[in-house]
Amino acid sequence: MKRVLDVGAAAAGLLVSAPLVVGTGLAVRVSMGSPVLFTQERVGRDERRFRIYKFRSMRAPRFEGEGDEARLTRVGRFIRSTSLDELPQLLNVLKGDMSLVGPRPLLVRYLPRYSERQRLRHAVLPGLTGWAQVEGRNALSW
Repeated sequence: MKRVLDVGAAAAGLLVSAPLVVGTGLAVRVSMGSPVLFTQERVGRDERRFRIYKFRSMRAPRFEGEGDEARLTRVGRFIRSTSLDELPQLLNVLKGDMSLVGPRPLLVRYLPRYSERQRLRHAVLPGLTGWAQVEGRNALSW
């Protein structure tokens, strides 16, 4: 039942947000060029790895070691602050990699740091939104 709700809501979300998706994609393309989408390997249910989709918010580094903040563009800062960069993850929901609600999928490099308790997050599909997003996003401690 949850999967049916996820697919229905993700499909409806893509239809309703289509003008935002197109507008955001165009803004990224004009300000940073191609590619418009950024993909990254994340860890999902049963510790299975998958590629997460986001709109690109940073330009390529000009030199090795250039920090993320320096690479973040004005458009990138805006789409991150409004979470528009997350809209392509509705495709991850349609593919079955993610759910609408669940723990956010973390980077693969964090996997060795998990305690047994923290590994329980992989018993369910990761989500577009969850407790951490509602309660404080990156301001929360591990």
